Amino acid sequence: MKDARFLRALLSAVRRSLRNRFYIIYGMRGTAPINPAFGAGVGMPVDRHYIVRFLNENAELVKGTVLEVGGRSYTERHGTGVTRCDVLSTVPSTETTFVGDLSSCPEIADSTYDCIILTQVLNCIYDVRGAIGEVHRILRPGGSVLCTFPGISQVSRYDMERWGDRWRFTSQSASELFGMAFGPRQVRISTYGNAFSSICFLQGIPAERLRKVKLDRWEPDYQLIIGVRATKRADG
Repeated sequence: MKDARFLRALLSAVRRSLRNRFYIIYGMRGTAPINPAFGAGVGMPVDRHYIVRFLNENAELVKGTVLEVGGRSYTERHGTGVTRCDVLSTVPSTETTFVGDLSSCPEIADSTYDCIILTQVLNCIYDVRGAIGEVHRILRPGGSVLCTFPGISQVSRYDMERWGDRWRFTSQSASELFGMAFGPRQVRISTYGNAFSSICFLQGIPAERLRKVKLDRWEPDYQLIIGVRATKRADG
């Protein structure tokens, strides 16, 4: 009996060790995701890893007067030489400058900002073309918008139940939408992701669990995150 208890305890310890070591394999045996909250709470979601990478690659544009939608965390993290940071949000808060909808924000004057940061915003807005038009209007000549949105993603239940989760994009739709407002030559598109990282994101496996060499491998047909850098022409 004593030997049987010892053997069961040993096997249980081995199983726990294997689960911790082969986290992904064990977690993917069922049909439900490992973490339905995108991996939040246990690490950085994979899409956020790519968003940070995109902003790092374009950090030289985060300067002067900046508008960030939803909060100012990315401006504080990536900005250099920022003289003012305003926040547009649908929800009032102590850091919110403007409460409203990006698709129509007449309270913001023309040619106000040197940089606008939109991370995972346009997928929530019904009138995407209207929002991009407003972004172009409130940018100063020579100013830039840094925008990210999802290509491959589960539904964000939190967003859907509050302000909406409506769209998924591709590099083609991003290029066409921003090209109409800014001109095709003023738009630069970046995509991030691969088949493996997309599966891990859908499963809610945080970026810290993945090897960087696999996480950062680029496969153009698996666009987990699309990043747009669009600059308003100097002549307006």
